[in-house]
Amino acid sequence: MIRNIQTIIPGVATSDGAGVKLRRSLGGQQQVRLDPFLMLDEFSSNDPNDYVAGFPAHPHRGFETVTYMLEGHMLHEDHLGNQGHLKTGGVQWMTAGRGIIHSEMPQQVSGAMRGFQLWINLPAKEKMKPAGYKDIQVEDIPQVTLLNGGSVKVIAGSFENRGQTIQGPIQGITTAPLFLDVHLPPDTQFEHRIPKEQNAFVYIYEGDLELGSPMKAIPKQAAVVLGDGDQLFVKAGAAGAQFIVLAALPLHEPIVQYGPFVMNTRTEIEQAIDDYQNNRFVVS
Repeated sequence: MIRNIQTIIPGVATSDGAGVKLRRSLGGQQQVRLDPFLMLDEFSSNDPNDYVAGFPAHPHRGFETVTYMLEGHMLHEDHLGNQGHLKTGGVQWMTAGRGIIHSEMPQQVSGAMRGFQLWINLPAKEKMKPAGYKDIQVEDIPQVTLLNGGSVKVIAGSFENRGQTIQGPIQGITTAPLFLDVHLPPDTQFEHRIPKEQNAFVYIYEGDLELGSPMKAIPKQAAVVLGDGDQLFVKAGAAGAQFIVLAALPLHEPIVQYGPFVMNTRTEIEQAIDDYQNNRFVVS
C-alpha cells in the first residue's frame, strides 16, 4: 500500500545557538512532532553572518541528536572529551542519555554552510543511560547508485537494491531509525519499503517532487508526514530532486520538554535542571 501525504509541516525561519539562522519544521511548536522525532532543523547559508557564531557549549538530556552536514565544516567537542570534525557529507550521531554538554562551532569564516539537525526521542528506560558520541565520515556512509542514475546515501537503517541489503553505519537503536539522502535525476521515480509500524516523513531540499498515489506535488523545506501504508513512491520533477527520508518506530510515551531536556514527567525535567545547575552532568 503506497503512503500518501498526511500532514505538511512547513519549515519556519528562526535562529538557535548564538544566532545561527535556520528553518525548523518538526519542533517549531512543541506539539508539532512525529513520534519519535522531536525536531528537524535545516541550516543553509552562504553568508557567514548567518552561521559563524555557531552553537557554543550547551546541555542535552533524554534524546539523540543527529547532525548531517551537506556542505561545510564544524567542530564538535563535549565534556566527555569527544572531539569530531564534521565535514561535507559526514554525520555526527550523539546520544545525550543522562546528560552531555557539547558545542558545535564552524571551522570556516566564508563559503556555504548547509545541513540538518534531527532530534530523536529515547524511550523512558534509556533516557538515563550513559551519553555517547559517534563521528561518521563521508567515506563510512554507503552510497548506492540506482538504475535510473540517481543515488541513495544510507545513513541509518537499511536499503534494498538489486537483491542486496545495504546497511547504514547506524544500527541497533530501539526506535530502528531509517535515514536516507536521495538524489534523483529529472523525471525519475523512486520506491522504498517503509514498514507500516514506522512513522515516516520526507523533506525536499532541492528540486521538485511528487508523492503518493495519485501523485501530488509536495513543497520544499517542509516535513511531509506520510500516512498509512508500507511503500514510499515518489517522482522527481523536471529539475530533479534531492530529499531526505526519515522513519522510525513510535514510542507512545508522554513527552515533557524544557529546552534541551526531553523527559517523560515534569519531575524528571526539574531533576535535569537541578543536575545541570549543580554540575552533575560533568561527573555523571
